[in-house]
Amino acid sequence: MEPPPVHQGRIAGTRWDPSLYLKFSDHRLRPALELLDRVPLESPDVIYDLGCGSGHATLIMADRWPGATVYGIDNSKDMLAEAAAQPGRVRWIEADLRTWSPDDAPSLIYSNATLQWVEAHRELFVRLVGYLQAGGCLAVQMPLSWDAPSHRLMRETLTSGGPNGKALGTEDFRRAVSRKWVQDAEVYYDWLAPHCRQVDVWETEYLQVLEGDEPVLEWVKATGLRPILVGLDERERKIFLAKYARQLRAAYPPQPDGRTLYRFRRLFVVAAL
Repeated sequence: MEPPPVHQGRIAGTRWDPSLYLKFSDHRLRPALELLDRVPLESPDVIYDLGCGSGHATLIMADRWPGATVYGIDNSKDMLAEAAAQPGRVRWIEADLRTWSPDDAPSLIYSNATLQWVEAHRELFVRLVGYLQAGGCLAVQMPLSWDAPSHRLMRETLTSGGPNGKALGTEDFRRAVSRKWVQDAEVYYDWLAPHCRQVDVWETEYLQVLEGDEPVLEWVKATGLRPILVGLDERERKIFLAKYARQLRAAYPPQPDGRTLYRFRRLFVVAAL
């Protein structure tokens, strides 16, 4: 799913670049597969992949469960076009997850690295499990990047990265893009436990080995940085990127072999009815 930028303090749509996202496809696909491996269903008949992006995990689910009807849902025309160009039997649908509801009652709702872009998680997660068939499952993965140096530096650069240490963007804009997108693991358990037979929640920290020039900057440009880049005007965007890039180089220096190590935490939630 396309990360939404913020306009006048609210979330809005933007153009998505599949090639930039897929630049790190190995790192992004690994947690998707690890989430899929923990789905406790033998033969789901209706599957929805929310925020399917370029469709890699969606097509894997279609192959894993050939008898299932599989839908890939995303709000990005570009990502859906990338997904639909691959052979397969998935039904690709453009939709906004804030208002989406399934046409068929799902046995599996799966979402990898998407729901962090949707607000009001308590209502959202309870609503999603409410769509499930009896015995169905909700499987979600989201980044836990709030405390990462890369994302802390984003907020600090917005606050004081302008000329003479001034803030960049409007106050409403800074507040909107700096919110904590994903809550702590225990919070999701407490929200889901009253509605589900079993709730499995865990965290994984990946030590990602990145290559190339400015690798951490390139990583965040494809996801968490997009709302900031779209929300700033051209002048402020250049100022922001120049300072932010310098800070990232200091926070994530290359190893002796030239590669850069980037710690990245993710939250997994599998809730079964």
